Amino acid sequence: MIFRLLAGIWIFCILAWGQQLSPGWREDVQRLVEARDWTTAMDIVDREIAHAPQDMDMRAWHARILMWSGKLAEAEREYLGILAVVPNDPDNWMGLANVYSREDRTKEALDALDRAVELDPKRADLRAAHGRALQAAHEQSEAKLEFHRALDLDPNSTQARAGLLSLRGEPKHEVRVGVNADLFSFADANHDEGLSLNSHWTARWGTSVASNVYRRGGTEAETFVASATGKIPRWGALTLGGAAAHDNNVIPKDEAFFDYDQGWKLGGSKIIRGMEIDYGQHWYWYTTAHILTINETTLLYLPHDWTWSLGLTGARSHFSTTEWRPSGMTRLGFPIIRWDERRLGGNVFYAVGTENFAEVDQIGEFSSHTYGAGLRFQLTAREDITGFAAYQKRTQDRRQTSFGFTYGVRF
Repeated sequence: MIFRLLAGIWIFCILAWGQQLSPGWREDVQRLVEARDWTTAMDIVDREIAHAPQDMDMRAWHARILMWSGKLAEAEREYLGILAVVPNDPDNWMGLANVYSREDRTKEALDALDRAVELDPKRADLRAAHGRALQAAHEQSEAKLEFHRALDLDPNSTQARAGLLSLRGEPKHEVRVGVNADLFSFADANHDEGLSLNSHWTARWGTSVASNVYRRGGTEAETFVASATGKIPRWGALTLGGAAAHDNNVIPKDEAFFDYDQGWKLGGSKIIRGMEIDYGQHWYWYTTAHILTINETTLLYLPHDWTWSLGLTGARSHFSTTEWRPSGMTRLGFPIIRWDERRLGGNVFYAVGTENFAEVDQIGEFSSHTYGAGLRFQLTAREDITGFAAYQKRTQDRRQTSFGFTYGVRF
């Protein structure tokens, strides 16, 4: 009898030991998450789940890592499975809302946070998250009230304060100044400077004005460009504009253009999150030439804030002969690093047969291959700096190197 009792105690201890979680696993996982090592972090969590498969806190970590690593559909299924077992945990409702927000499912995210706040109305972090969801749903007054409730609960809530600042209104205007230089193997360098003002007067109407100065081998030319854009929900945006110049036989005397832009969200695709198509026509009138270009650009929005665009241009020139000439460009954009409000992103691009029809020496008969890259550094929510560099190889063994930068501020 005593032997059986001792054996039972020994077996119970063995089983209990097998159910114990490894000490320090949370610290290890948090360190790996900060390093964005999702694979190793998931291996640790999976190991601990094998020891305690009914531990819902462990499964919640599993869901968080799935979300952080971009596996949103799997994260959603995991959170729904957890909530089926423990439906009254506000943290898991907030986690599910974060997944929905990443998937641009605003209504579902708001519903999940409604439930989280209902379960624990005295948590400032839930109130702040609820305010962000209301803001995303364009319920600005309700969002403001929720941010104030969060601050009443926790006067030091940085999320609530940031939310109130964001409700002061999106900037309507952007001023951008830039300079560019082109270095040639066969001619003196070109330089140009530009200043532009882009305004979004309402959600449907905007305008743009710009002034550019070109310096070409001792000759200076100036141009003024203006355009207006109208947006209709579900129908896209139409831009009409034109330009007039003091050309000095260097740049076009007059220009006219229009662009039609339409975008779609592709929620059912894991690879392509959205697509945008832009079609435009541009007329250039020189002293001795008339150019018409037809442009089509397709922009694909990929996971993790990557983008890929492909543009095609057909140009008809009344210069020496009348014929269509094709050209194209592709660009891949990607994030590099982000901390607080600051973000650094980059892009690489390749163009073939691309000509700059705004300058008279580039409407002749030549072909080219262009390789380039760019950077965009967001200093604050309202300031950024962009830069680019490109190398072009032309026929007749000619070379061109271009670079430039712009600074923009929104108010």
